[in-house]
Amino acid sequence: MTSYVEIDTDITFAFDVKEILDAVLEQTLTQEKCPYEAQVNLLITDDEGIREFNRQFRQVDSPTDVLSFPMIPFEREADFSIVEAEEADCFDPDSGELLLGDIIISAQKVLEQAEKYGHSTKREFAFLTAHSMLHLCGYDHMEQEQAKAMEQKQEQILVRLGITRED
Repeated sequence: MTSYVEIDTDITFAFDVKEILDAVLEQTLTQEKCPYEAQVNLLITDDEGIREFNRQFRQVDSPTDVLSFPMIPFEREADFSIVEAEEADCFDPDSGELLLGDIIISAQKVLEQAEKYGHSTKREFAFLTAHSMLHLCGYDHMEQEQAKAMEQKQEQILVRLGITRED
């Protein structure tokens, strides 16, 4: 498992973002029964930075908390069998790891939402990371049933990591 973190903001956190990313990545892959070692990229930016990505890729000219850019064209959530047919496009030729995709998180939104929801910045960061990891595994929340399933999975990931609202 490999993760890369790029920080494009002066905002810092009192926890190790790579450590949390790696824990959430590993727990998500275990929970979703991914049979491969995987690779994820994370960019931590500010509201203006994520607003630009949101405008460019989603045609929404406002900041958001997290953006996910999956590399795998899942037909069904967490059905990793699809990558066998797309092997050349889905695996890093050097490491052999499954290329899951990219995550972009607004550090400003992490701070704002942690305060708004009354929990730690660590918990908010882990929540957004889990949310994005599920998107990278093919989940979506466009319909109410999908959203409920995704929320349950996010909560399971955080509970298994011991990251609660009290943290």
